[in-house]
Amino acid sequence: MTDPNLDEELVNRVLREVPARRAPASLQLRVLEGLARRAALPWWRREFANWPRSARGAFMALCGGIVGLIVLGSWTGAGAGALQEIQLLSTSWTHPAVAAVVSATGWAAFLGRVIPQDWLYGGVAVGMVLYSLLFGLGAAAYHTLYRPALAGQRA
Repeated sequence: MTDPNLDEELVNRVLREVPARRAPASLQLRVLEGLARRAALPWWRREFANWPRSARGAFMALCGGIVGLIVLGSWTGAGAGALQEIQLLSTSWTHPAVAAVVSATGWAAFLGRVIPQDWLYGGVAVGMVLYSLLFGLGAAAYHTLYRPALAGQRA
């Protein structure tokens, strides 16, 4: 049986001897045009990580507020009534978003009445255990799959 490190060294040596090739001019031009087009996009059409910090913070606050309204509406009957009043007062362009929040609040209230509280707490506990298990398995897989490769490169 051959040593995998020797095979890896042989492949690395052969690949280093291969001359570098230039990209075709048409490909290079298309890539540069794509990069320029992406740089010219307004901030709200870019990836979320590239938004200005203030816009990301405002978006997160808005999402937190919507989640808070849903939770408040599911725990208190008055919250759902207030959301329905907001829905009646909403303008035409905000009506779909308000309707979605009211609908989600209704579903959360319904589930809160139907599902026993012990089951909800148990479900949250099971979810936390499963998330921790997934995190641990991911760390173990990373350690198993990538750490030996890195150790072999250092030697």
